[in-house]
Amino acid sequence: MGQAWCMSRVPDLPPALPPLGARDPGDAWVYGPNGEKFWGTFGAAGLLVWHPVAGILLQHRAGWSHFGGTWGLPGGARKLGESAVAGALREAHEEAGVPAESIRVLFESLLDLEYWTYTTVVVEATEFFEPVIGDAESLDVRWVPVADVTELPLHPGFAASWSALRDRLETLSA
Repeated sequence: MGQAWCMSRVPDLPPALPPLGARDPGDAWVYGPNGEKFWGTFGAAGLLVWHPVAGILLQHRAGWSHFGGTWGLPGGARKLGESAVAGALREAHEEAGVPAESIRVLFESLLDLEYWTYTTVVVEATEFFEPVIGDAESLDVRWVPVADVTELPLHPGFAASWSALRDRLETLSA
């Protein structure tokens, strides 16, 4: 009985990572001075996709993931030399099927902890698309009306930044 059997029997286990030499060097934890951990040796980026009618595209994180069970943005670790925009677009396509040709970058918001960074890339969906679960990191991906975002159990990082991001979006869409 191999790992695939375990995965189907225990859905809260993460998929196996490739061996260290075979995986991207960005796919690792960074530890802060107080022991907090953050995913992505080269930082991380997430894509906040806003559609004027559908709302915000959110990902329900798999139980095994960091802050599993919460809702947040599709995103993840950046690769060596990868820009925040490129990383956010790549991750959002992998995790939620976000089509790069259907979005327009509005702005970026940077969290810089000096030892690790997270960039929220905020985009407008120029046409509606149906998101799709693209990997084991998501329990669900869906459009959530802007007014309903805070009704969900949010990833703590996203929860901390949502108010300022929402205010900036409202300014742009006014």
